[in-house]
Amino acid sequence: MMHYYDTFNNSYVFGFLLEIILILVVVGAAIVFLSRSGLVGSQNSNERLVSMEKDVADIKKTVEEIRDKLEEI
Repeated sequence: MMHYYDTFNNSYVFGFLLEIILILVVVGAAIVFLSRSGLVGSQNSNERLVSMEKDVADIKKTVEEIRDKLEEI
């Protein structure tokens, strides 16, 4: 790691700032790509949650019906 700082004429502060800027650019790019991909969108996730809740309610009803039929037998 020391060699990396020595490439900037022993300017440790400049190298450190360059690393910080590089990290911020990478994090910013990741955030932009995630927001464009639609994985972070709140509307899509809300719709998915509503459909999952409906599916869970249907499964519960089906399980109750099967349980009632098994009790009759």
